[in-house]
Amino acid sequence: MSTSLAENYGALYNEVLLKVAELLERHIESHLDAVDRIDRVSARAKSPDRFLAKAEKVDEDGQLKYSNPLAQIHDQIGARVTVLYVSDVPNVKAAIQDYFHAIEWQEKKPESDSEFGYFGEHYILDIPDDTIPAGLEDRCPKFFELQIKTLFQHAWSEAHHDIGYKAPRKLTSLEIRQMAFSAAQAWGADQIFLQLVSELIPNNDA
Repeated sequence: MSTSLAENYGALYNEVLLKVAELLERHIESHLDAVDRIDRVSARAKSPDRFLAKAEKVDEDGQLKYSNPLAQIHDQIGARVTVLYVSDVPNVKAAIQDYFHAIEWQEKKPESDSEFGYFGEHYILDIPDDTIPAGLEDRCPKFFELQIKTLFQHAWSEAHHDIGYKAPRKLTSLEIRQMAFSAAQAWGADQIFLQLVSELIPNNDA
């Protein structure tokens, strides 16, 4: 990894991304005021260490995945909306689609219905002009990533990232099964609360 990329991103992080992330968090919160049962809205600038690690990723042919990381990595600023129940996710999506311009949307889930793992809604969105301080327009990325998750989805993904994704060695077969079991439990908890909220909270959209 070139020293220039590390230096350039370090300056961008300190001088632009931290400021924009703070303003973006407040901006998202203001547009979700009317949405019920939001646990938290957060936005963060991708740390230099994590950016450089992503910039060094290679594809199956051993070639660098990103030829121009500063332009191609779209989660230099990432935001997350965490909700209480699965039935709250569509309400957040509707509000986001009303107020932001989406470049890309993905529903992240295991490929097979018999598998358990990561669940979440991911958007690539334009960064609104009014979240960019004057004078920083030319240096600010054009896009940010937004994730929408339930509390259980978020808790599992954070634990999996810390224990599984960043594991110091390859996981054993048993450890992989344990991860999948914990994902199934998180999914099951969401389903139970989805059923309960539909029965106990009048006029809920579940």
